[in-house]
Amino acid sequence: MSEKKVVVFIVEGPSDEAALGTIMKEYFSSNEVQFIVVHGDITLKDHVSGDNILKKINEQMEGVKSRYRYSQDDFIKIIHIVDMDGVYISDTDIIEADVEEIQYFEDHIDSKCASRIVERNRRKGDILYKLRKTGKVNGIPYRIYFNSCNLEHVLYGELKDYSDEEKQILSDDFADRYDGKVEAFIEFILTSNIAVQGTYQKTWDYIEKDANSLKRHTNMHLIFG
Repeated sequence: MSEKKVVVFIVEGPSDEAALGTIMKEYFSSNEVQFIVVHGDITLKDHVSGDNILKKINEQMEGVKSRYRYSQDDFIKIIHIVDMDGVYISDTDIIEADVEEIQYFEDHIDSKCASRIVERNRRKGDILYKLRKTGKVNGIPYRIYFNSCNLEHVLYGELKDYSDEEKQILSDDFADRYDGKVEAFIEFILTSNIAVQGTYQKTWDYIEKDANSLKRHTNMHLIFG
C-alpha cells in the first residue's frame, strides 16, 4: 500500500513526459505521479473503438497497478493528455496532395489519401466524445485534456513535423526552463491566445468547432484549477 495517493498521467510519447513530467510532479508533490506513455495515439490503436476505449485505458491502469503493486484505492485521478490532430475539421479541409506524410496547417490538412484521414477523424472523434463524457474509469476520476494541433504546437509555437530527436531536445529544454517554476508554467499555459476559456465542457465544445482543432489551443490549464 502506497502512503501517498497516486495521480496517473496518460500521454502519447516519451517527449510529452519529458516536457511535462517535472512540472506535474512538482505541482502534485503531495501525491505520487506516474506517467503511462502509450507510444502513439491510444484512440487510433488497432481494434480501439468507442465501445472498448474505457476497457483499453483500464488495461493500461492495470499495468501500472501490477508494476508498482498499487491497490485500487491508491489512485485518486487519471489525467489523459491528447493531441487534436485536426480531428474536428470539415472533410473539405482535408486535401489530397502529393506528400509522403500527413501535413498539418492551421486551416487544412494535406494527405496522400484524404479519405483515410476523413475516416480516421470520424473514429477518433467518436472515441474522444466517449472519453470527454466519461467521469470515471473503473471508479477512478478521469479527465481528458487536449493540445491542438499537438503538444509541440502548444508548447513551442510552431506547427511542423518534428522528428523524435527534435521533440526530445525541445522537451528537455522546456523542462529545464520550468524546473522549479510551476507557477511560471501555469502562467504560460493560461496565455489568452493559447488557453481556451470556460468550463471543461465549454473548452471541448470550442475545440470541436470550425478549424479550431488545428489552431494553437489547449485546456491543460484546467488541470491546475
